[in-house]
Amino acid sequence: MQVNLYRAKGSTFIAKGDSNHWVVIDSVKQFGGSEAASKPMELVLMALGGCSALDIESLINKMRTPADEFQVQITAERRDKHPKVFTKIHLTFIFKGANLNRTNIEKAVKLSQEKYCSVTAMLSQAVEITYDIQFNPTEK
Repeated sequence: MQVNLYRAKGSTFIAKGDSNHWVVIDSVKQFGGSEAASKPMELVLMALGGCSALDIESLINKMRTPADEFQVQITAERRDKHPKVFTKIHLTFIFKGANLNRTNIEKAVKLSQEKYCSVTAMLSQAVEITYDIQFNPTEK
């Protein structure tokens, strides 16, 4: 796997990986950025959420466990001193729909977090990662 970054202006960079898609990475104006894109640590959390969500979506589809809506909310705490690494990350998986199969969804989330998600596996070596699941069924 390879990723290349190119400076666009000041501390604003564009990056492209093997998937051939561009991503803009930016910083605050105080450090030469344009404040026009996500910061690197935000992208780490997005990668974690994306990895988990893609795993779970695939698993619940294989289990024939539909959810009308599926959302991942992530909160994180960072150290005050440099390097300002994450010290805690919490994911909340939110499922909405009629007749949600809680057992299958809980199994899919657990499999993602404990077996399949590469980003979770990597980050959990350095930071505490916790999660919870919320079910908000819709009325028929």
